[in-house]
Amino acid sequence: MHNIILVRHGEQIDAQHGVIDSSLSERGIAQARAVAARLAGVGITQAWHSPLDRAWQTMNVIHEAIPMVPVEPSALLMDCVPSDKAPDTPAIFDPFFGSVSEADIEAGSAQMADAINEFLAPGRQGQTDLLVTHNAVIGWFVREVLDAPAWRWVTLNQSNCGITVLQQQRPGRPWTLISHNDVGHLPTDLHTGMPGAPLI
Repeated sequence: MHNIILVRHGEQIDAQHGVIDSSLSERGIAQARAVAARLAGVGITQAWHSPLDRAWQTMNVIHEAIPMVPVEPSALLMDCVPSDKAPDTPAIFDPFFGSVSEADIEAGSAQMADAINEFLAPGRQGQTDLLVTHNAVIGWFVREVLDAPAWRWVTLNQSNCGITVLQQQRPGRPWTLISHNDVGHLPTDLHTGMPGAPLI
């Protein structure tokens, strides 16, 4: 089978102030160490990360726990806006979609089409791939596997250093969502990145 482990980067410094990219905060580093310990014995065969600092630094921490695994940056995992709103998109999302340009959406859509073709393509059976990336990218992968409407990615949020697992049991079979936003490795004081307060 082919497994894909998607990890959102750790918390970044000043993320709440709209900084496009910055280093991990102290809490982000602690999150990365926790997810690294969780992934150390999984048997990852190859890893990729977004080139943005917060994802690159998260991968660096993880790589200390899996030093023999080849690691590469991939522009296909950059943060992006992968689709525009659709006629059935709830109006509450209008401000978000109104804040991005058509060019940004077009670029994000093309990027994610290429990412799906690259990472969900047949030919890597028996591998367990790790992708350290961003909230929107993980949401798009999950939406793709669930065959949900394009705009639904915007409703799929992940915690910093949460783990999502996709699996294809054999070529030709549909991909399956095994787990989404698993944060069992993170103590409650390291839960960040999700809207609203945790229920438990």
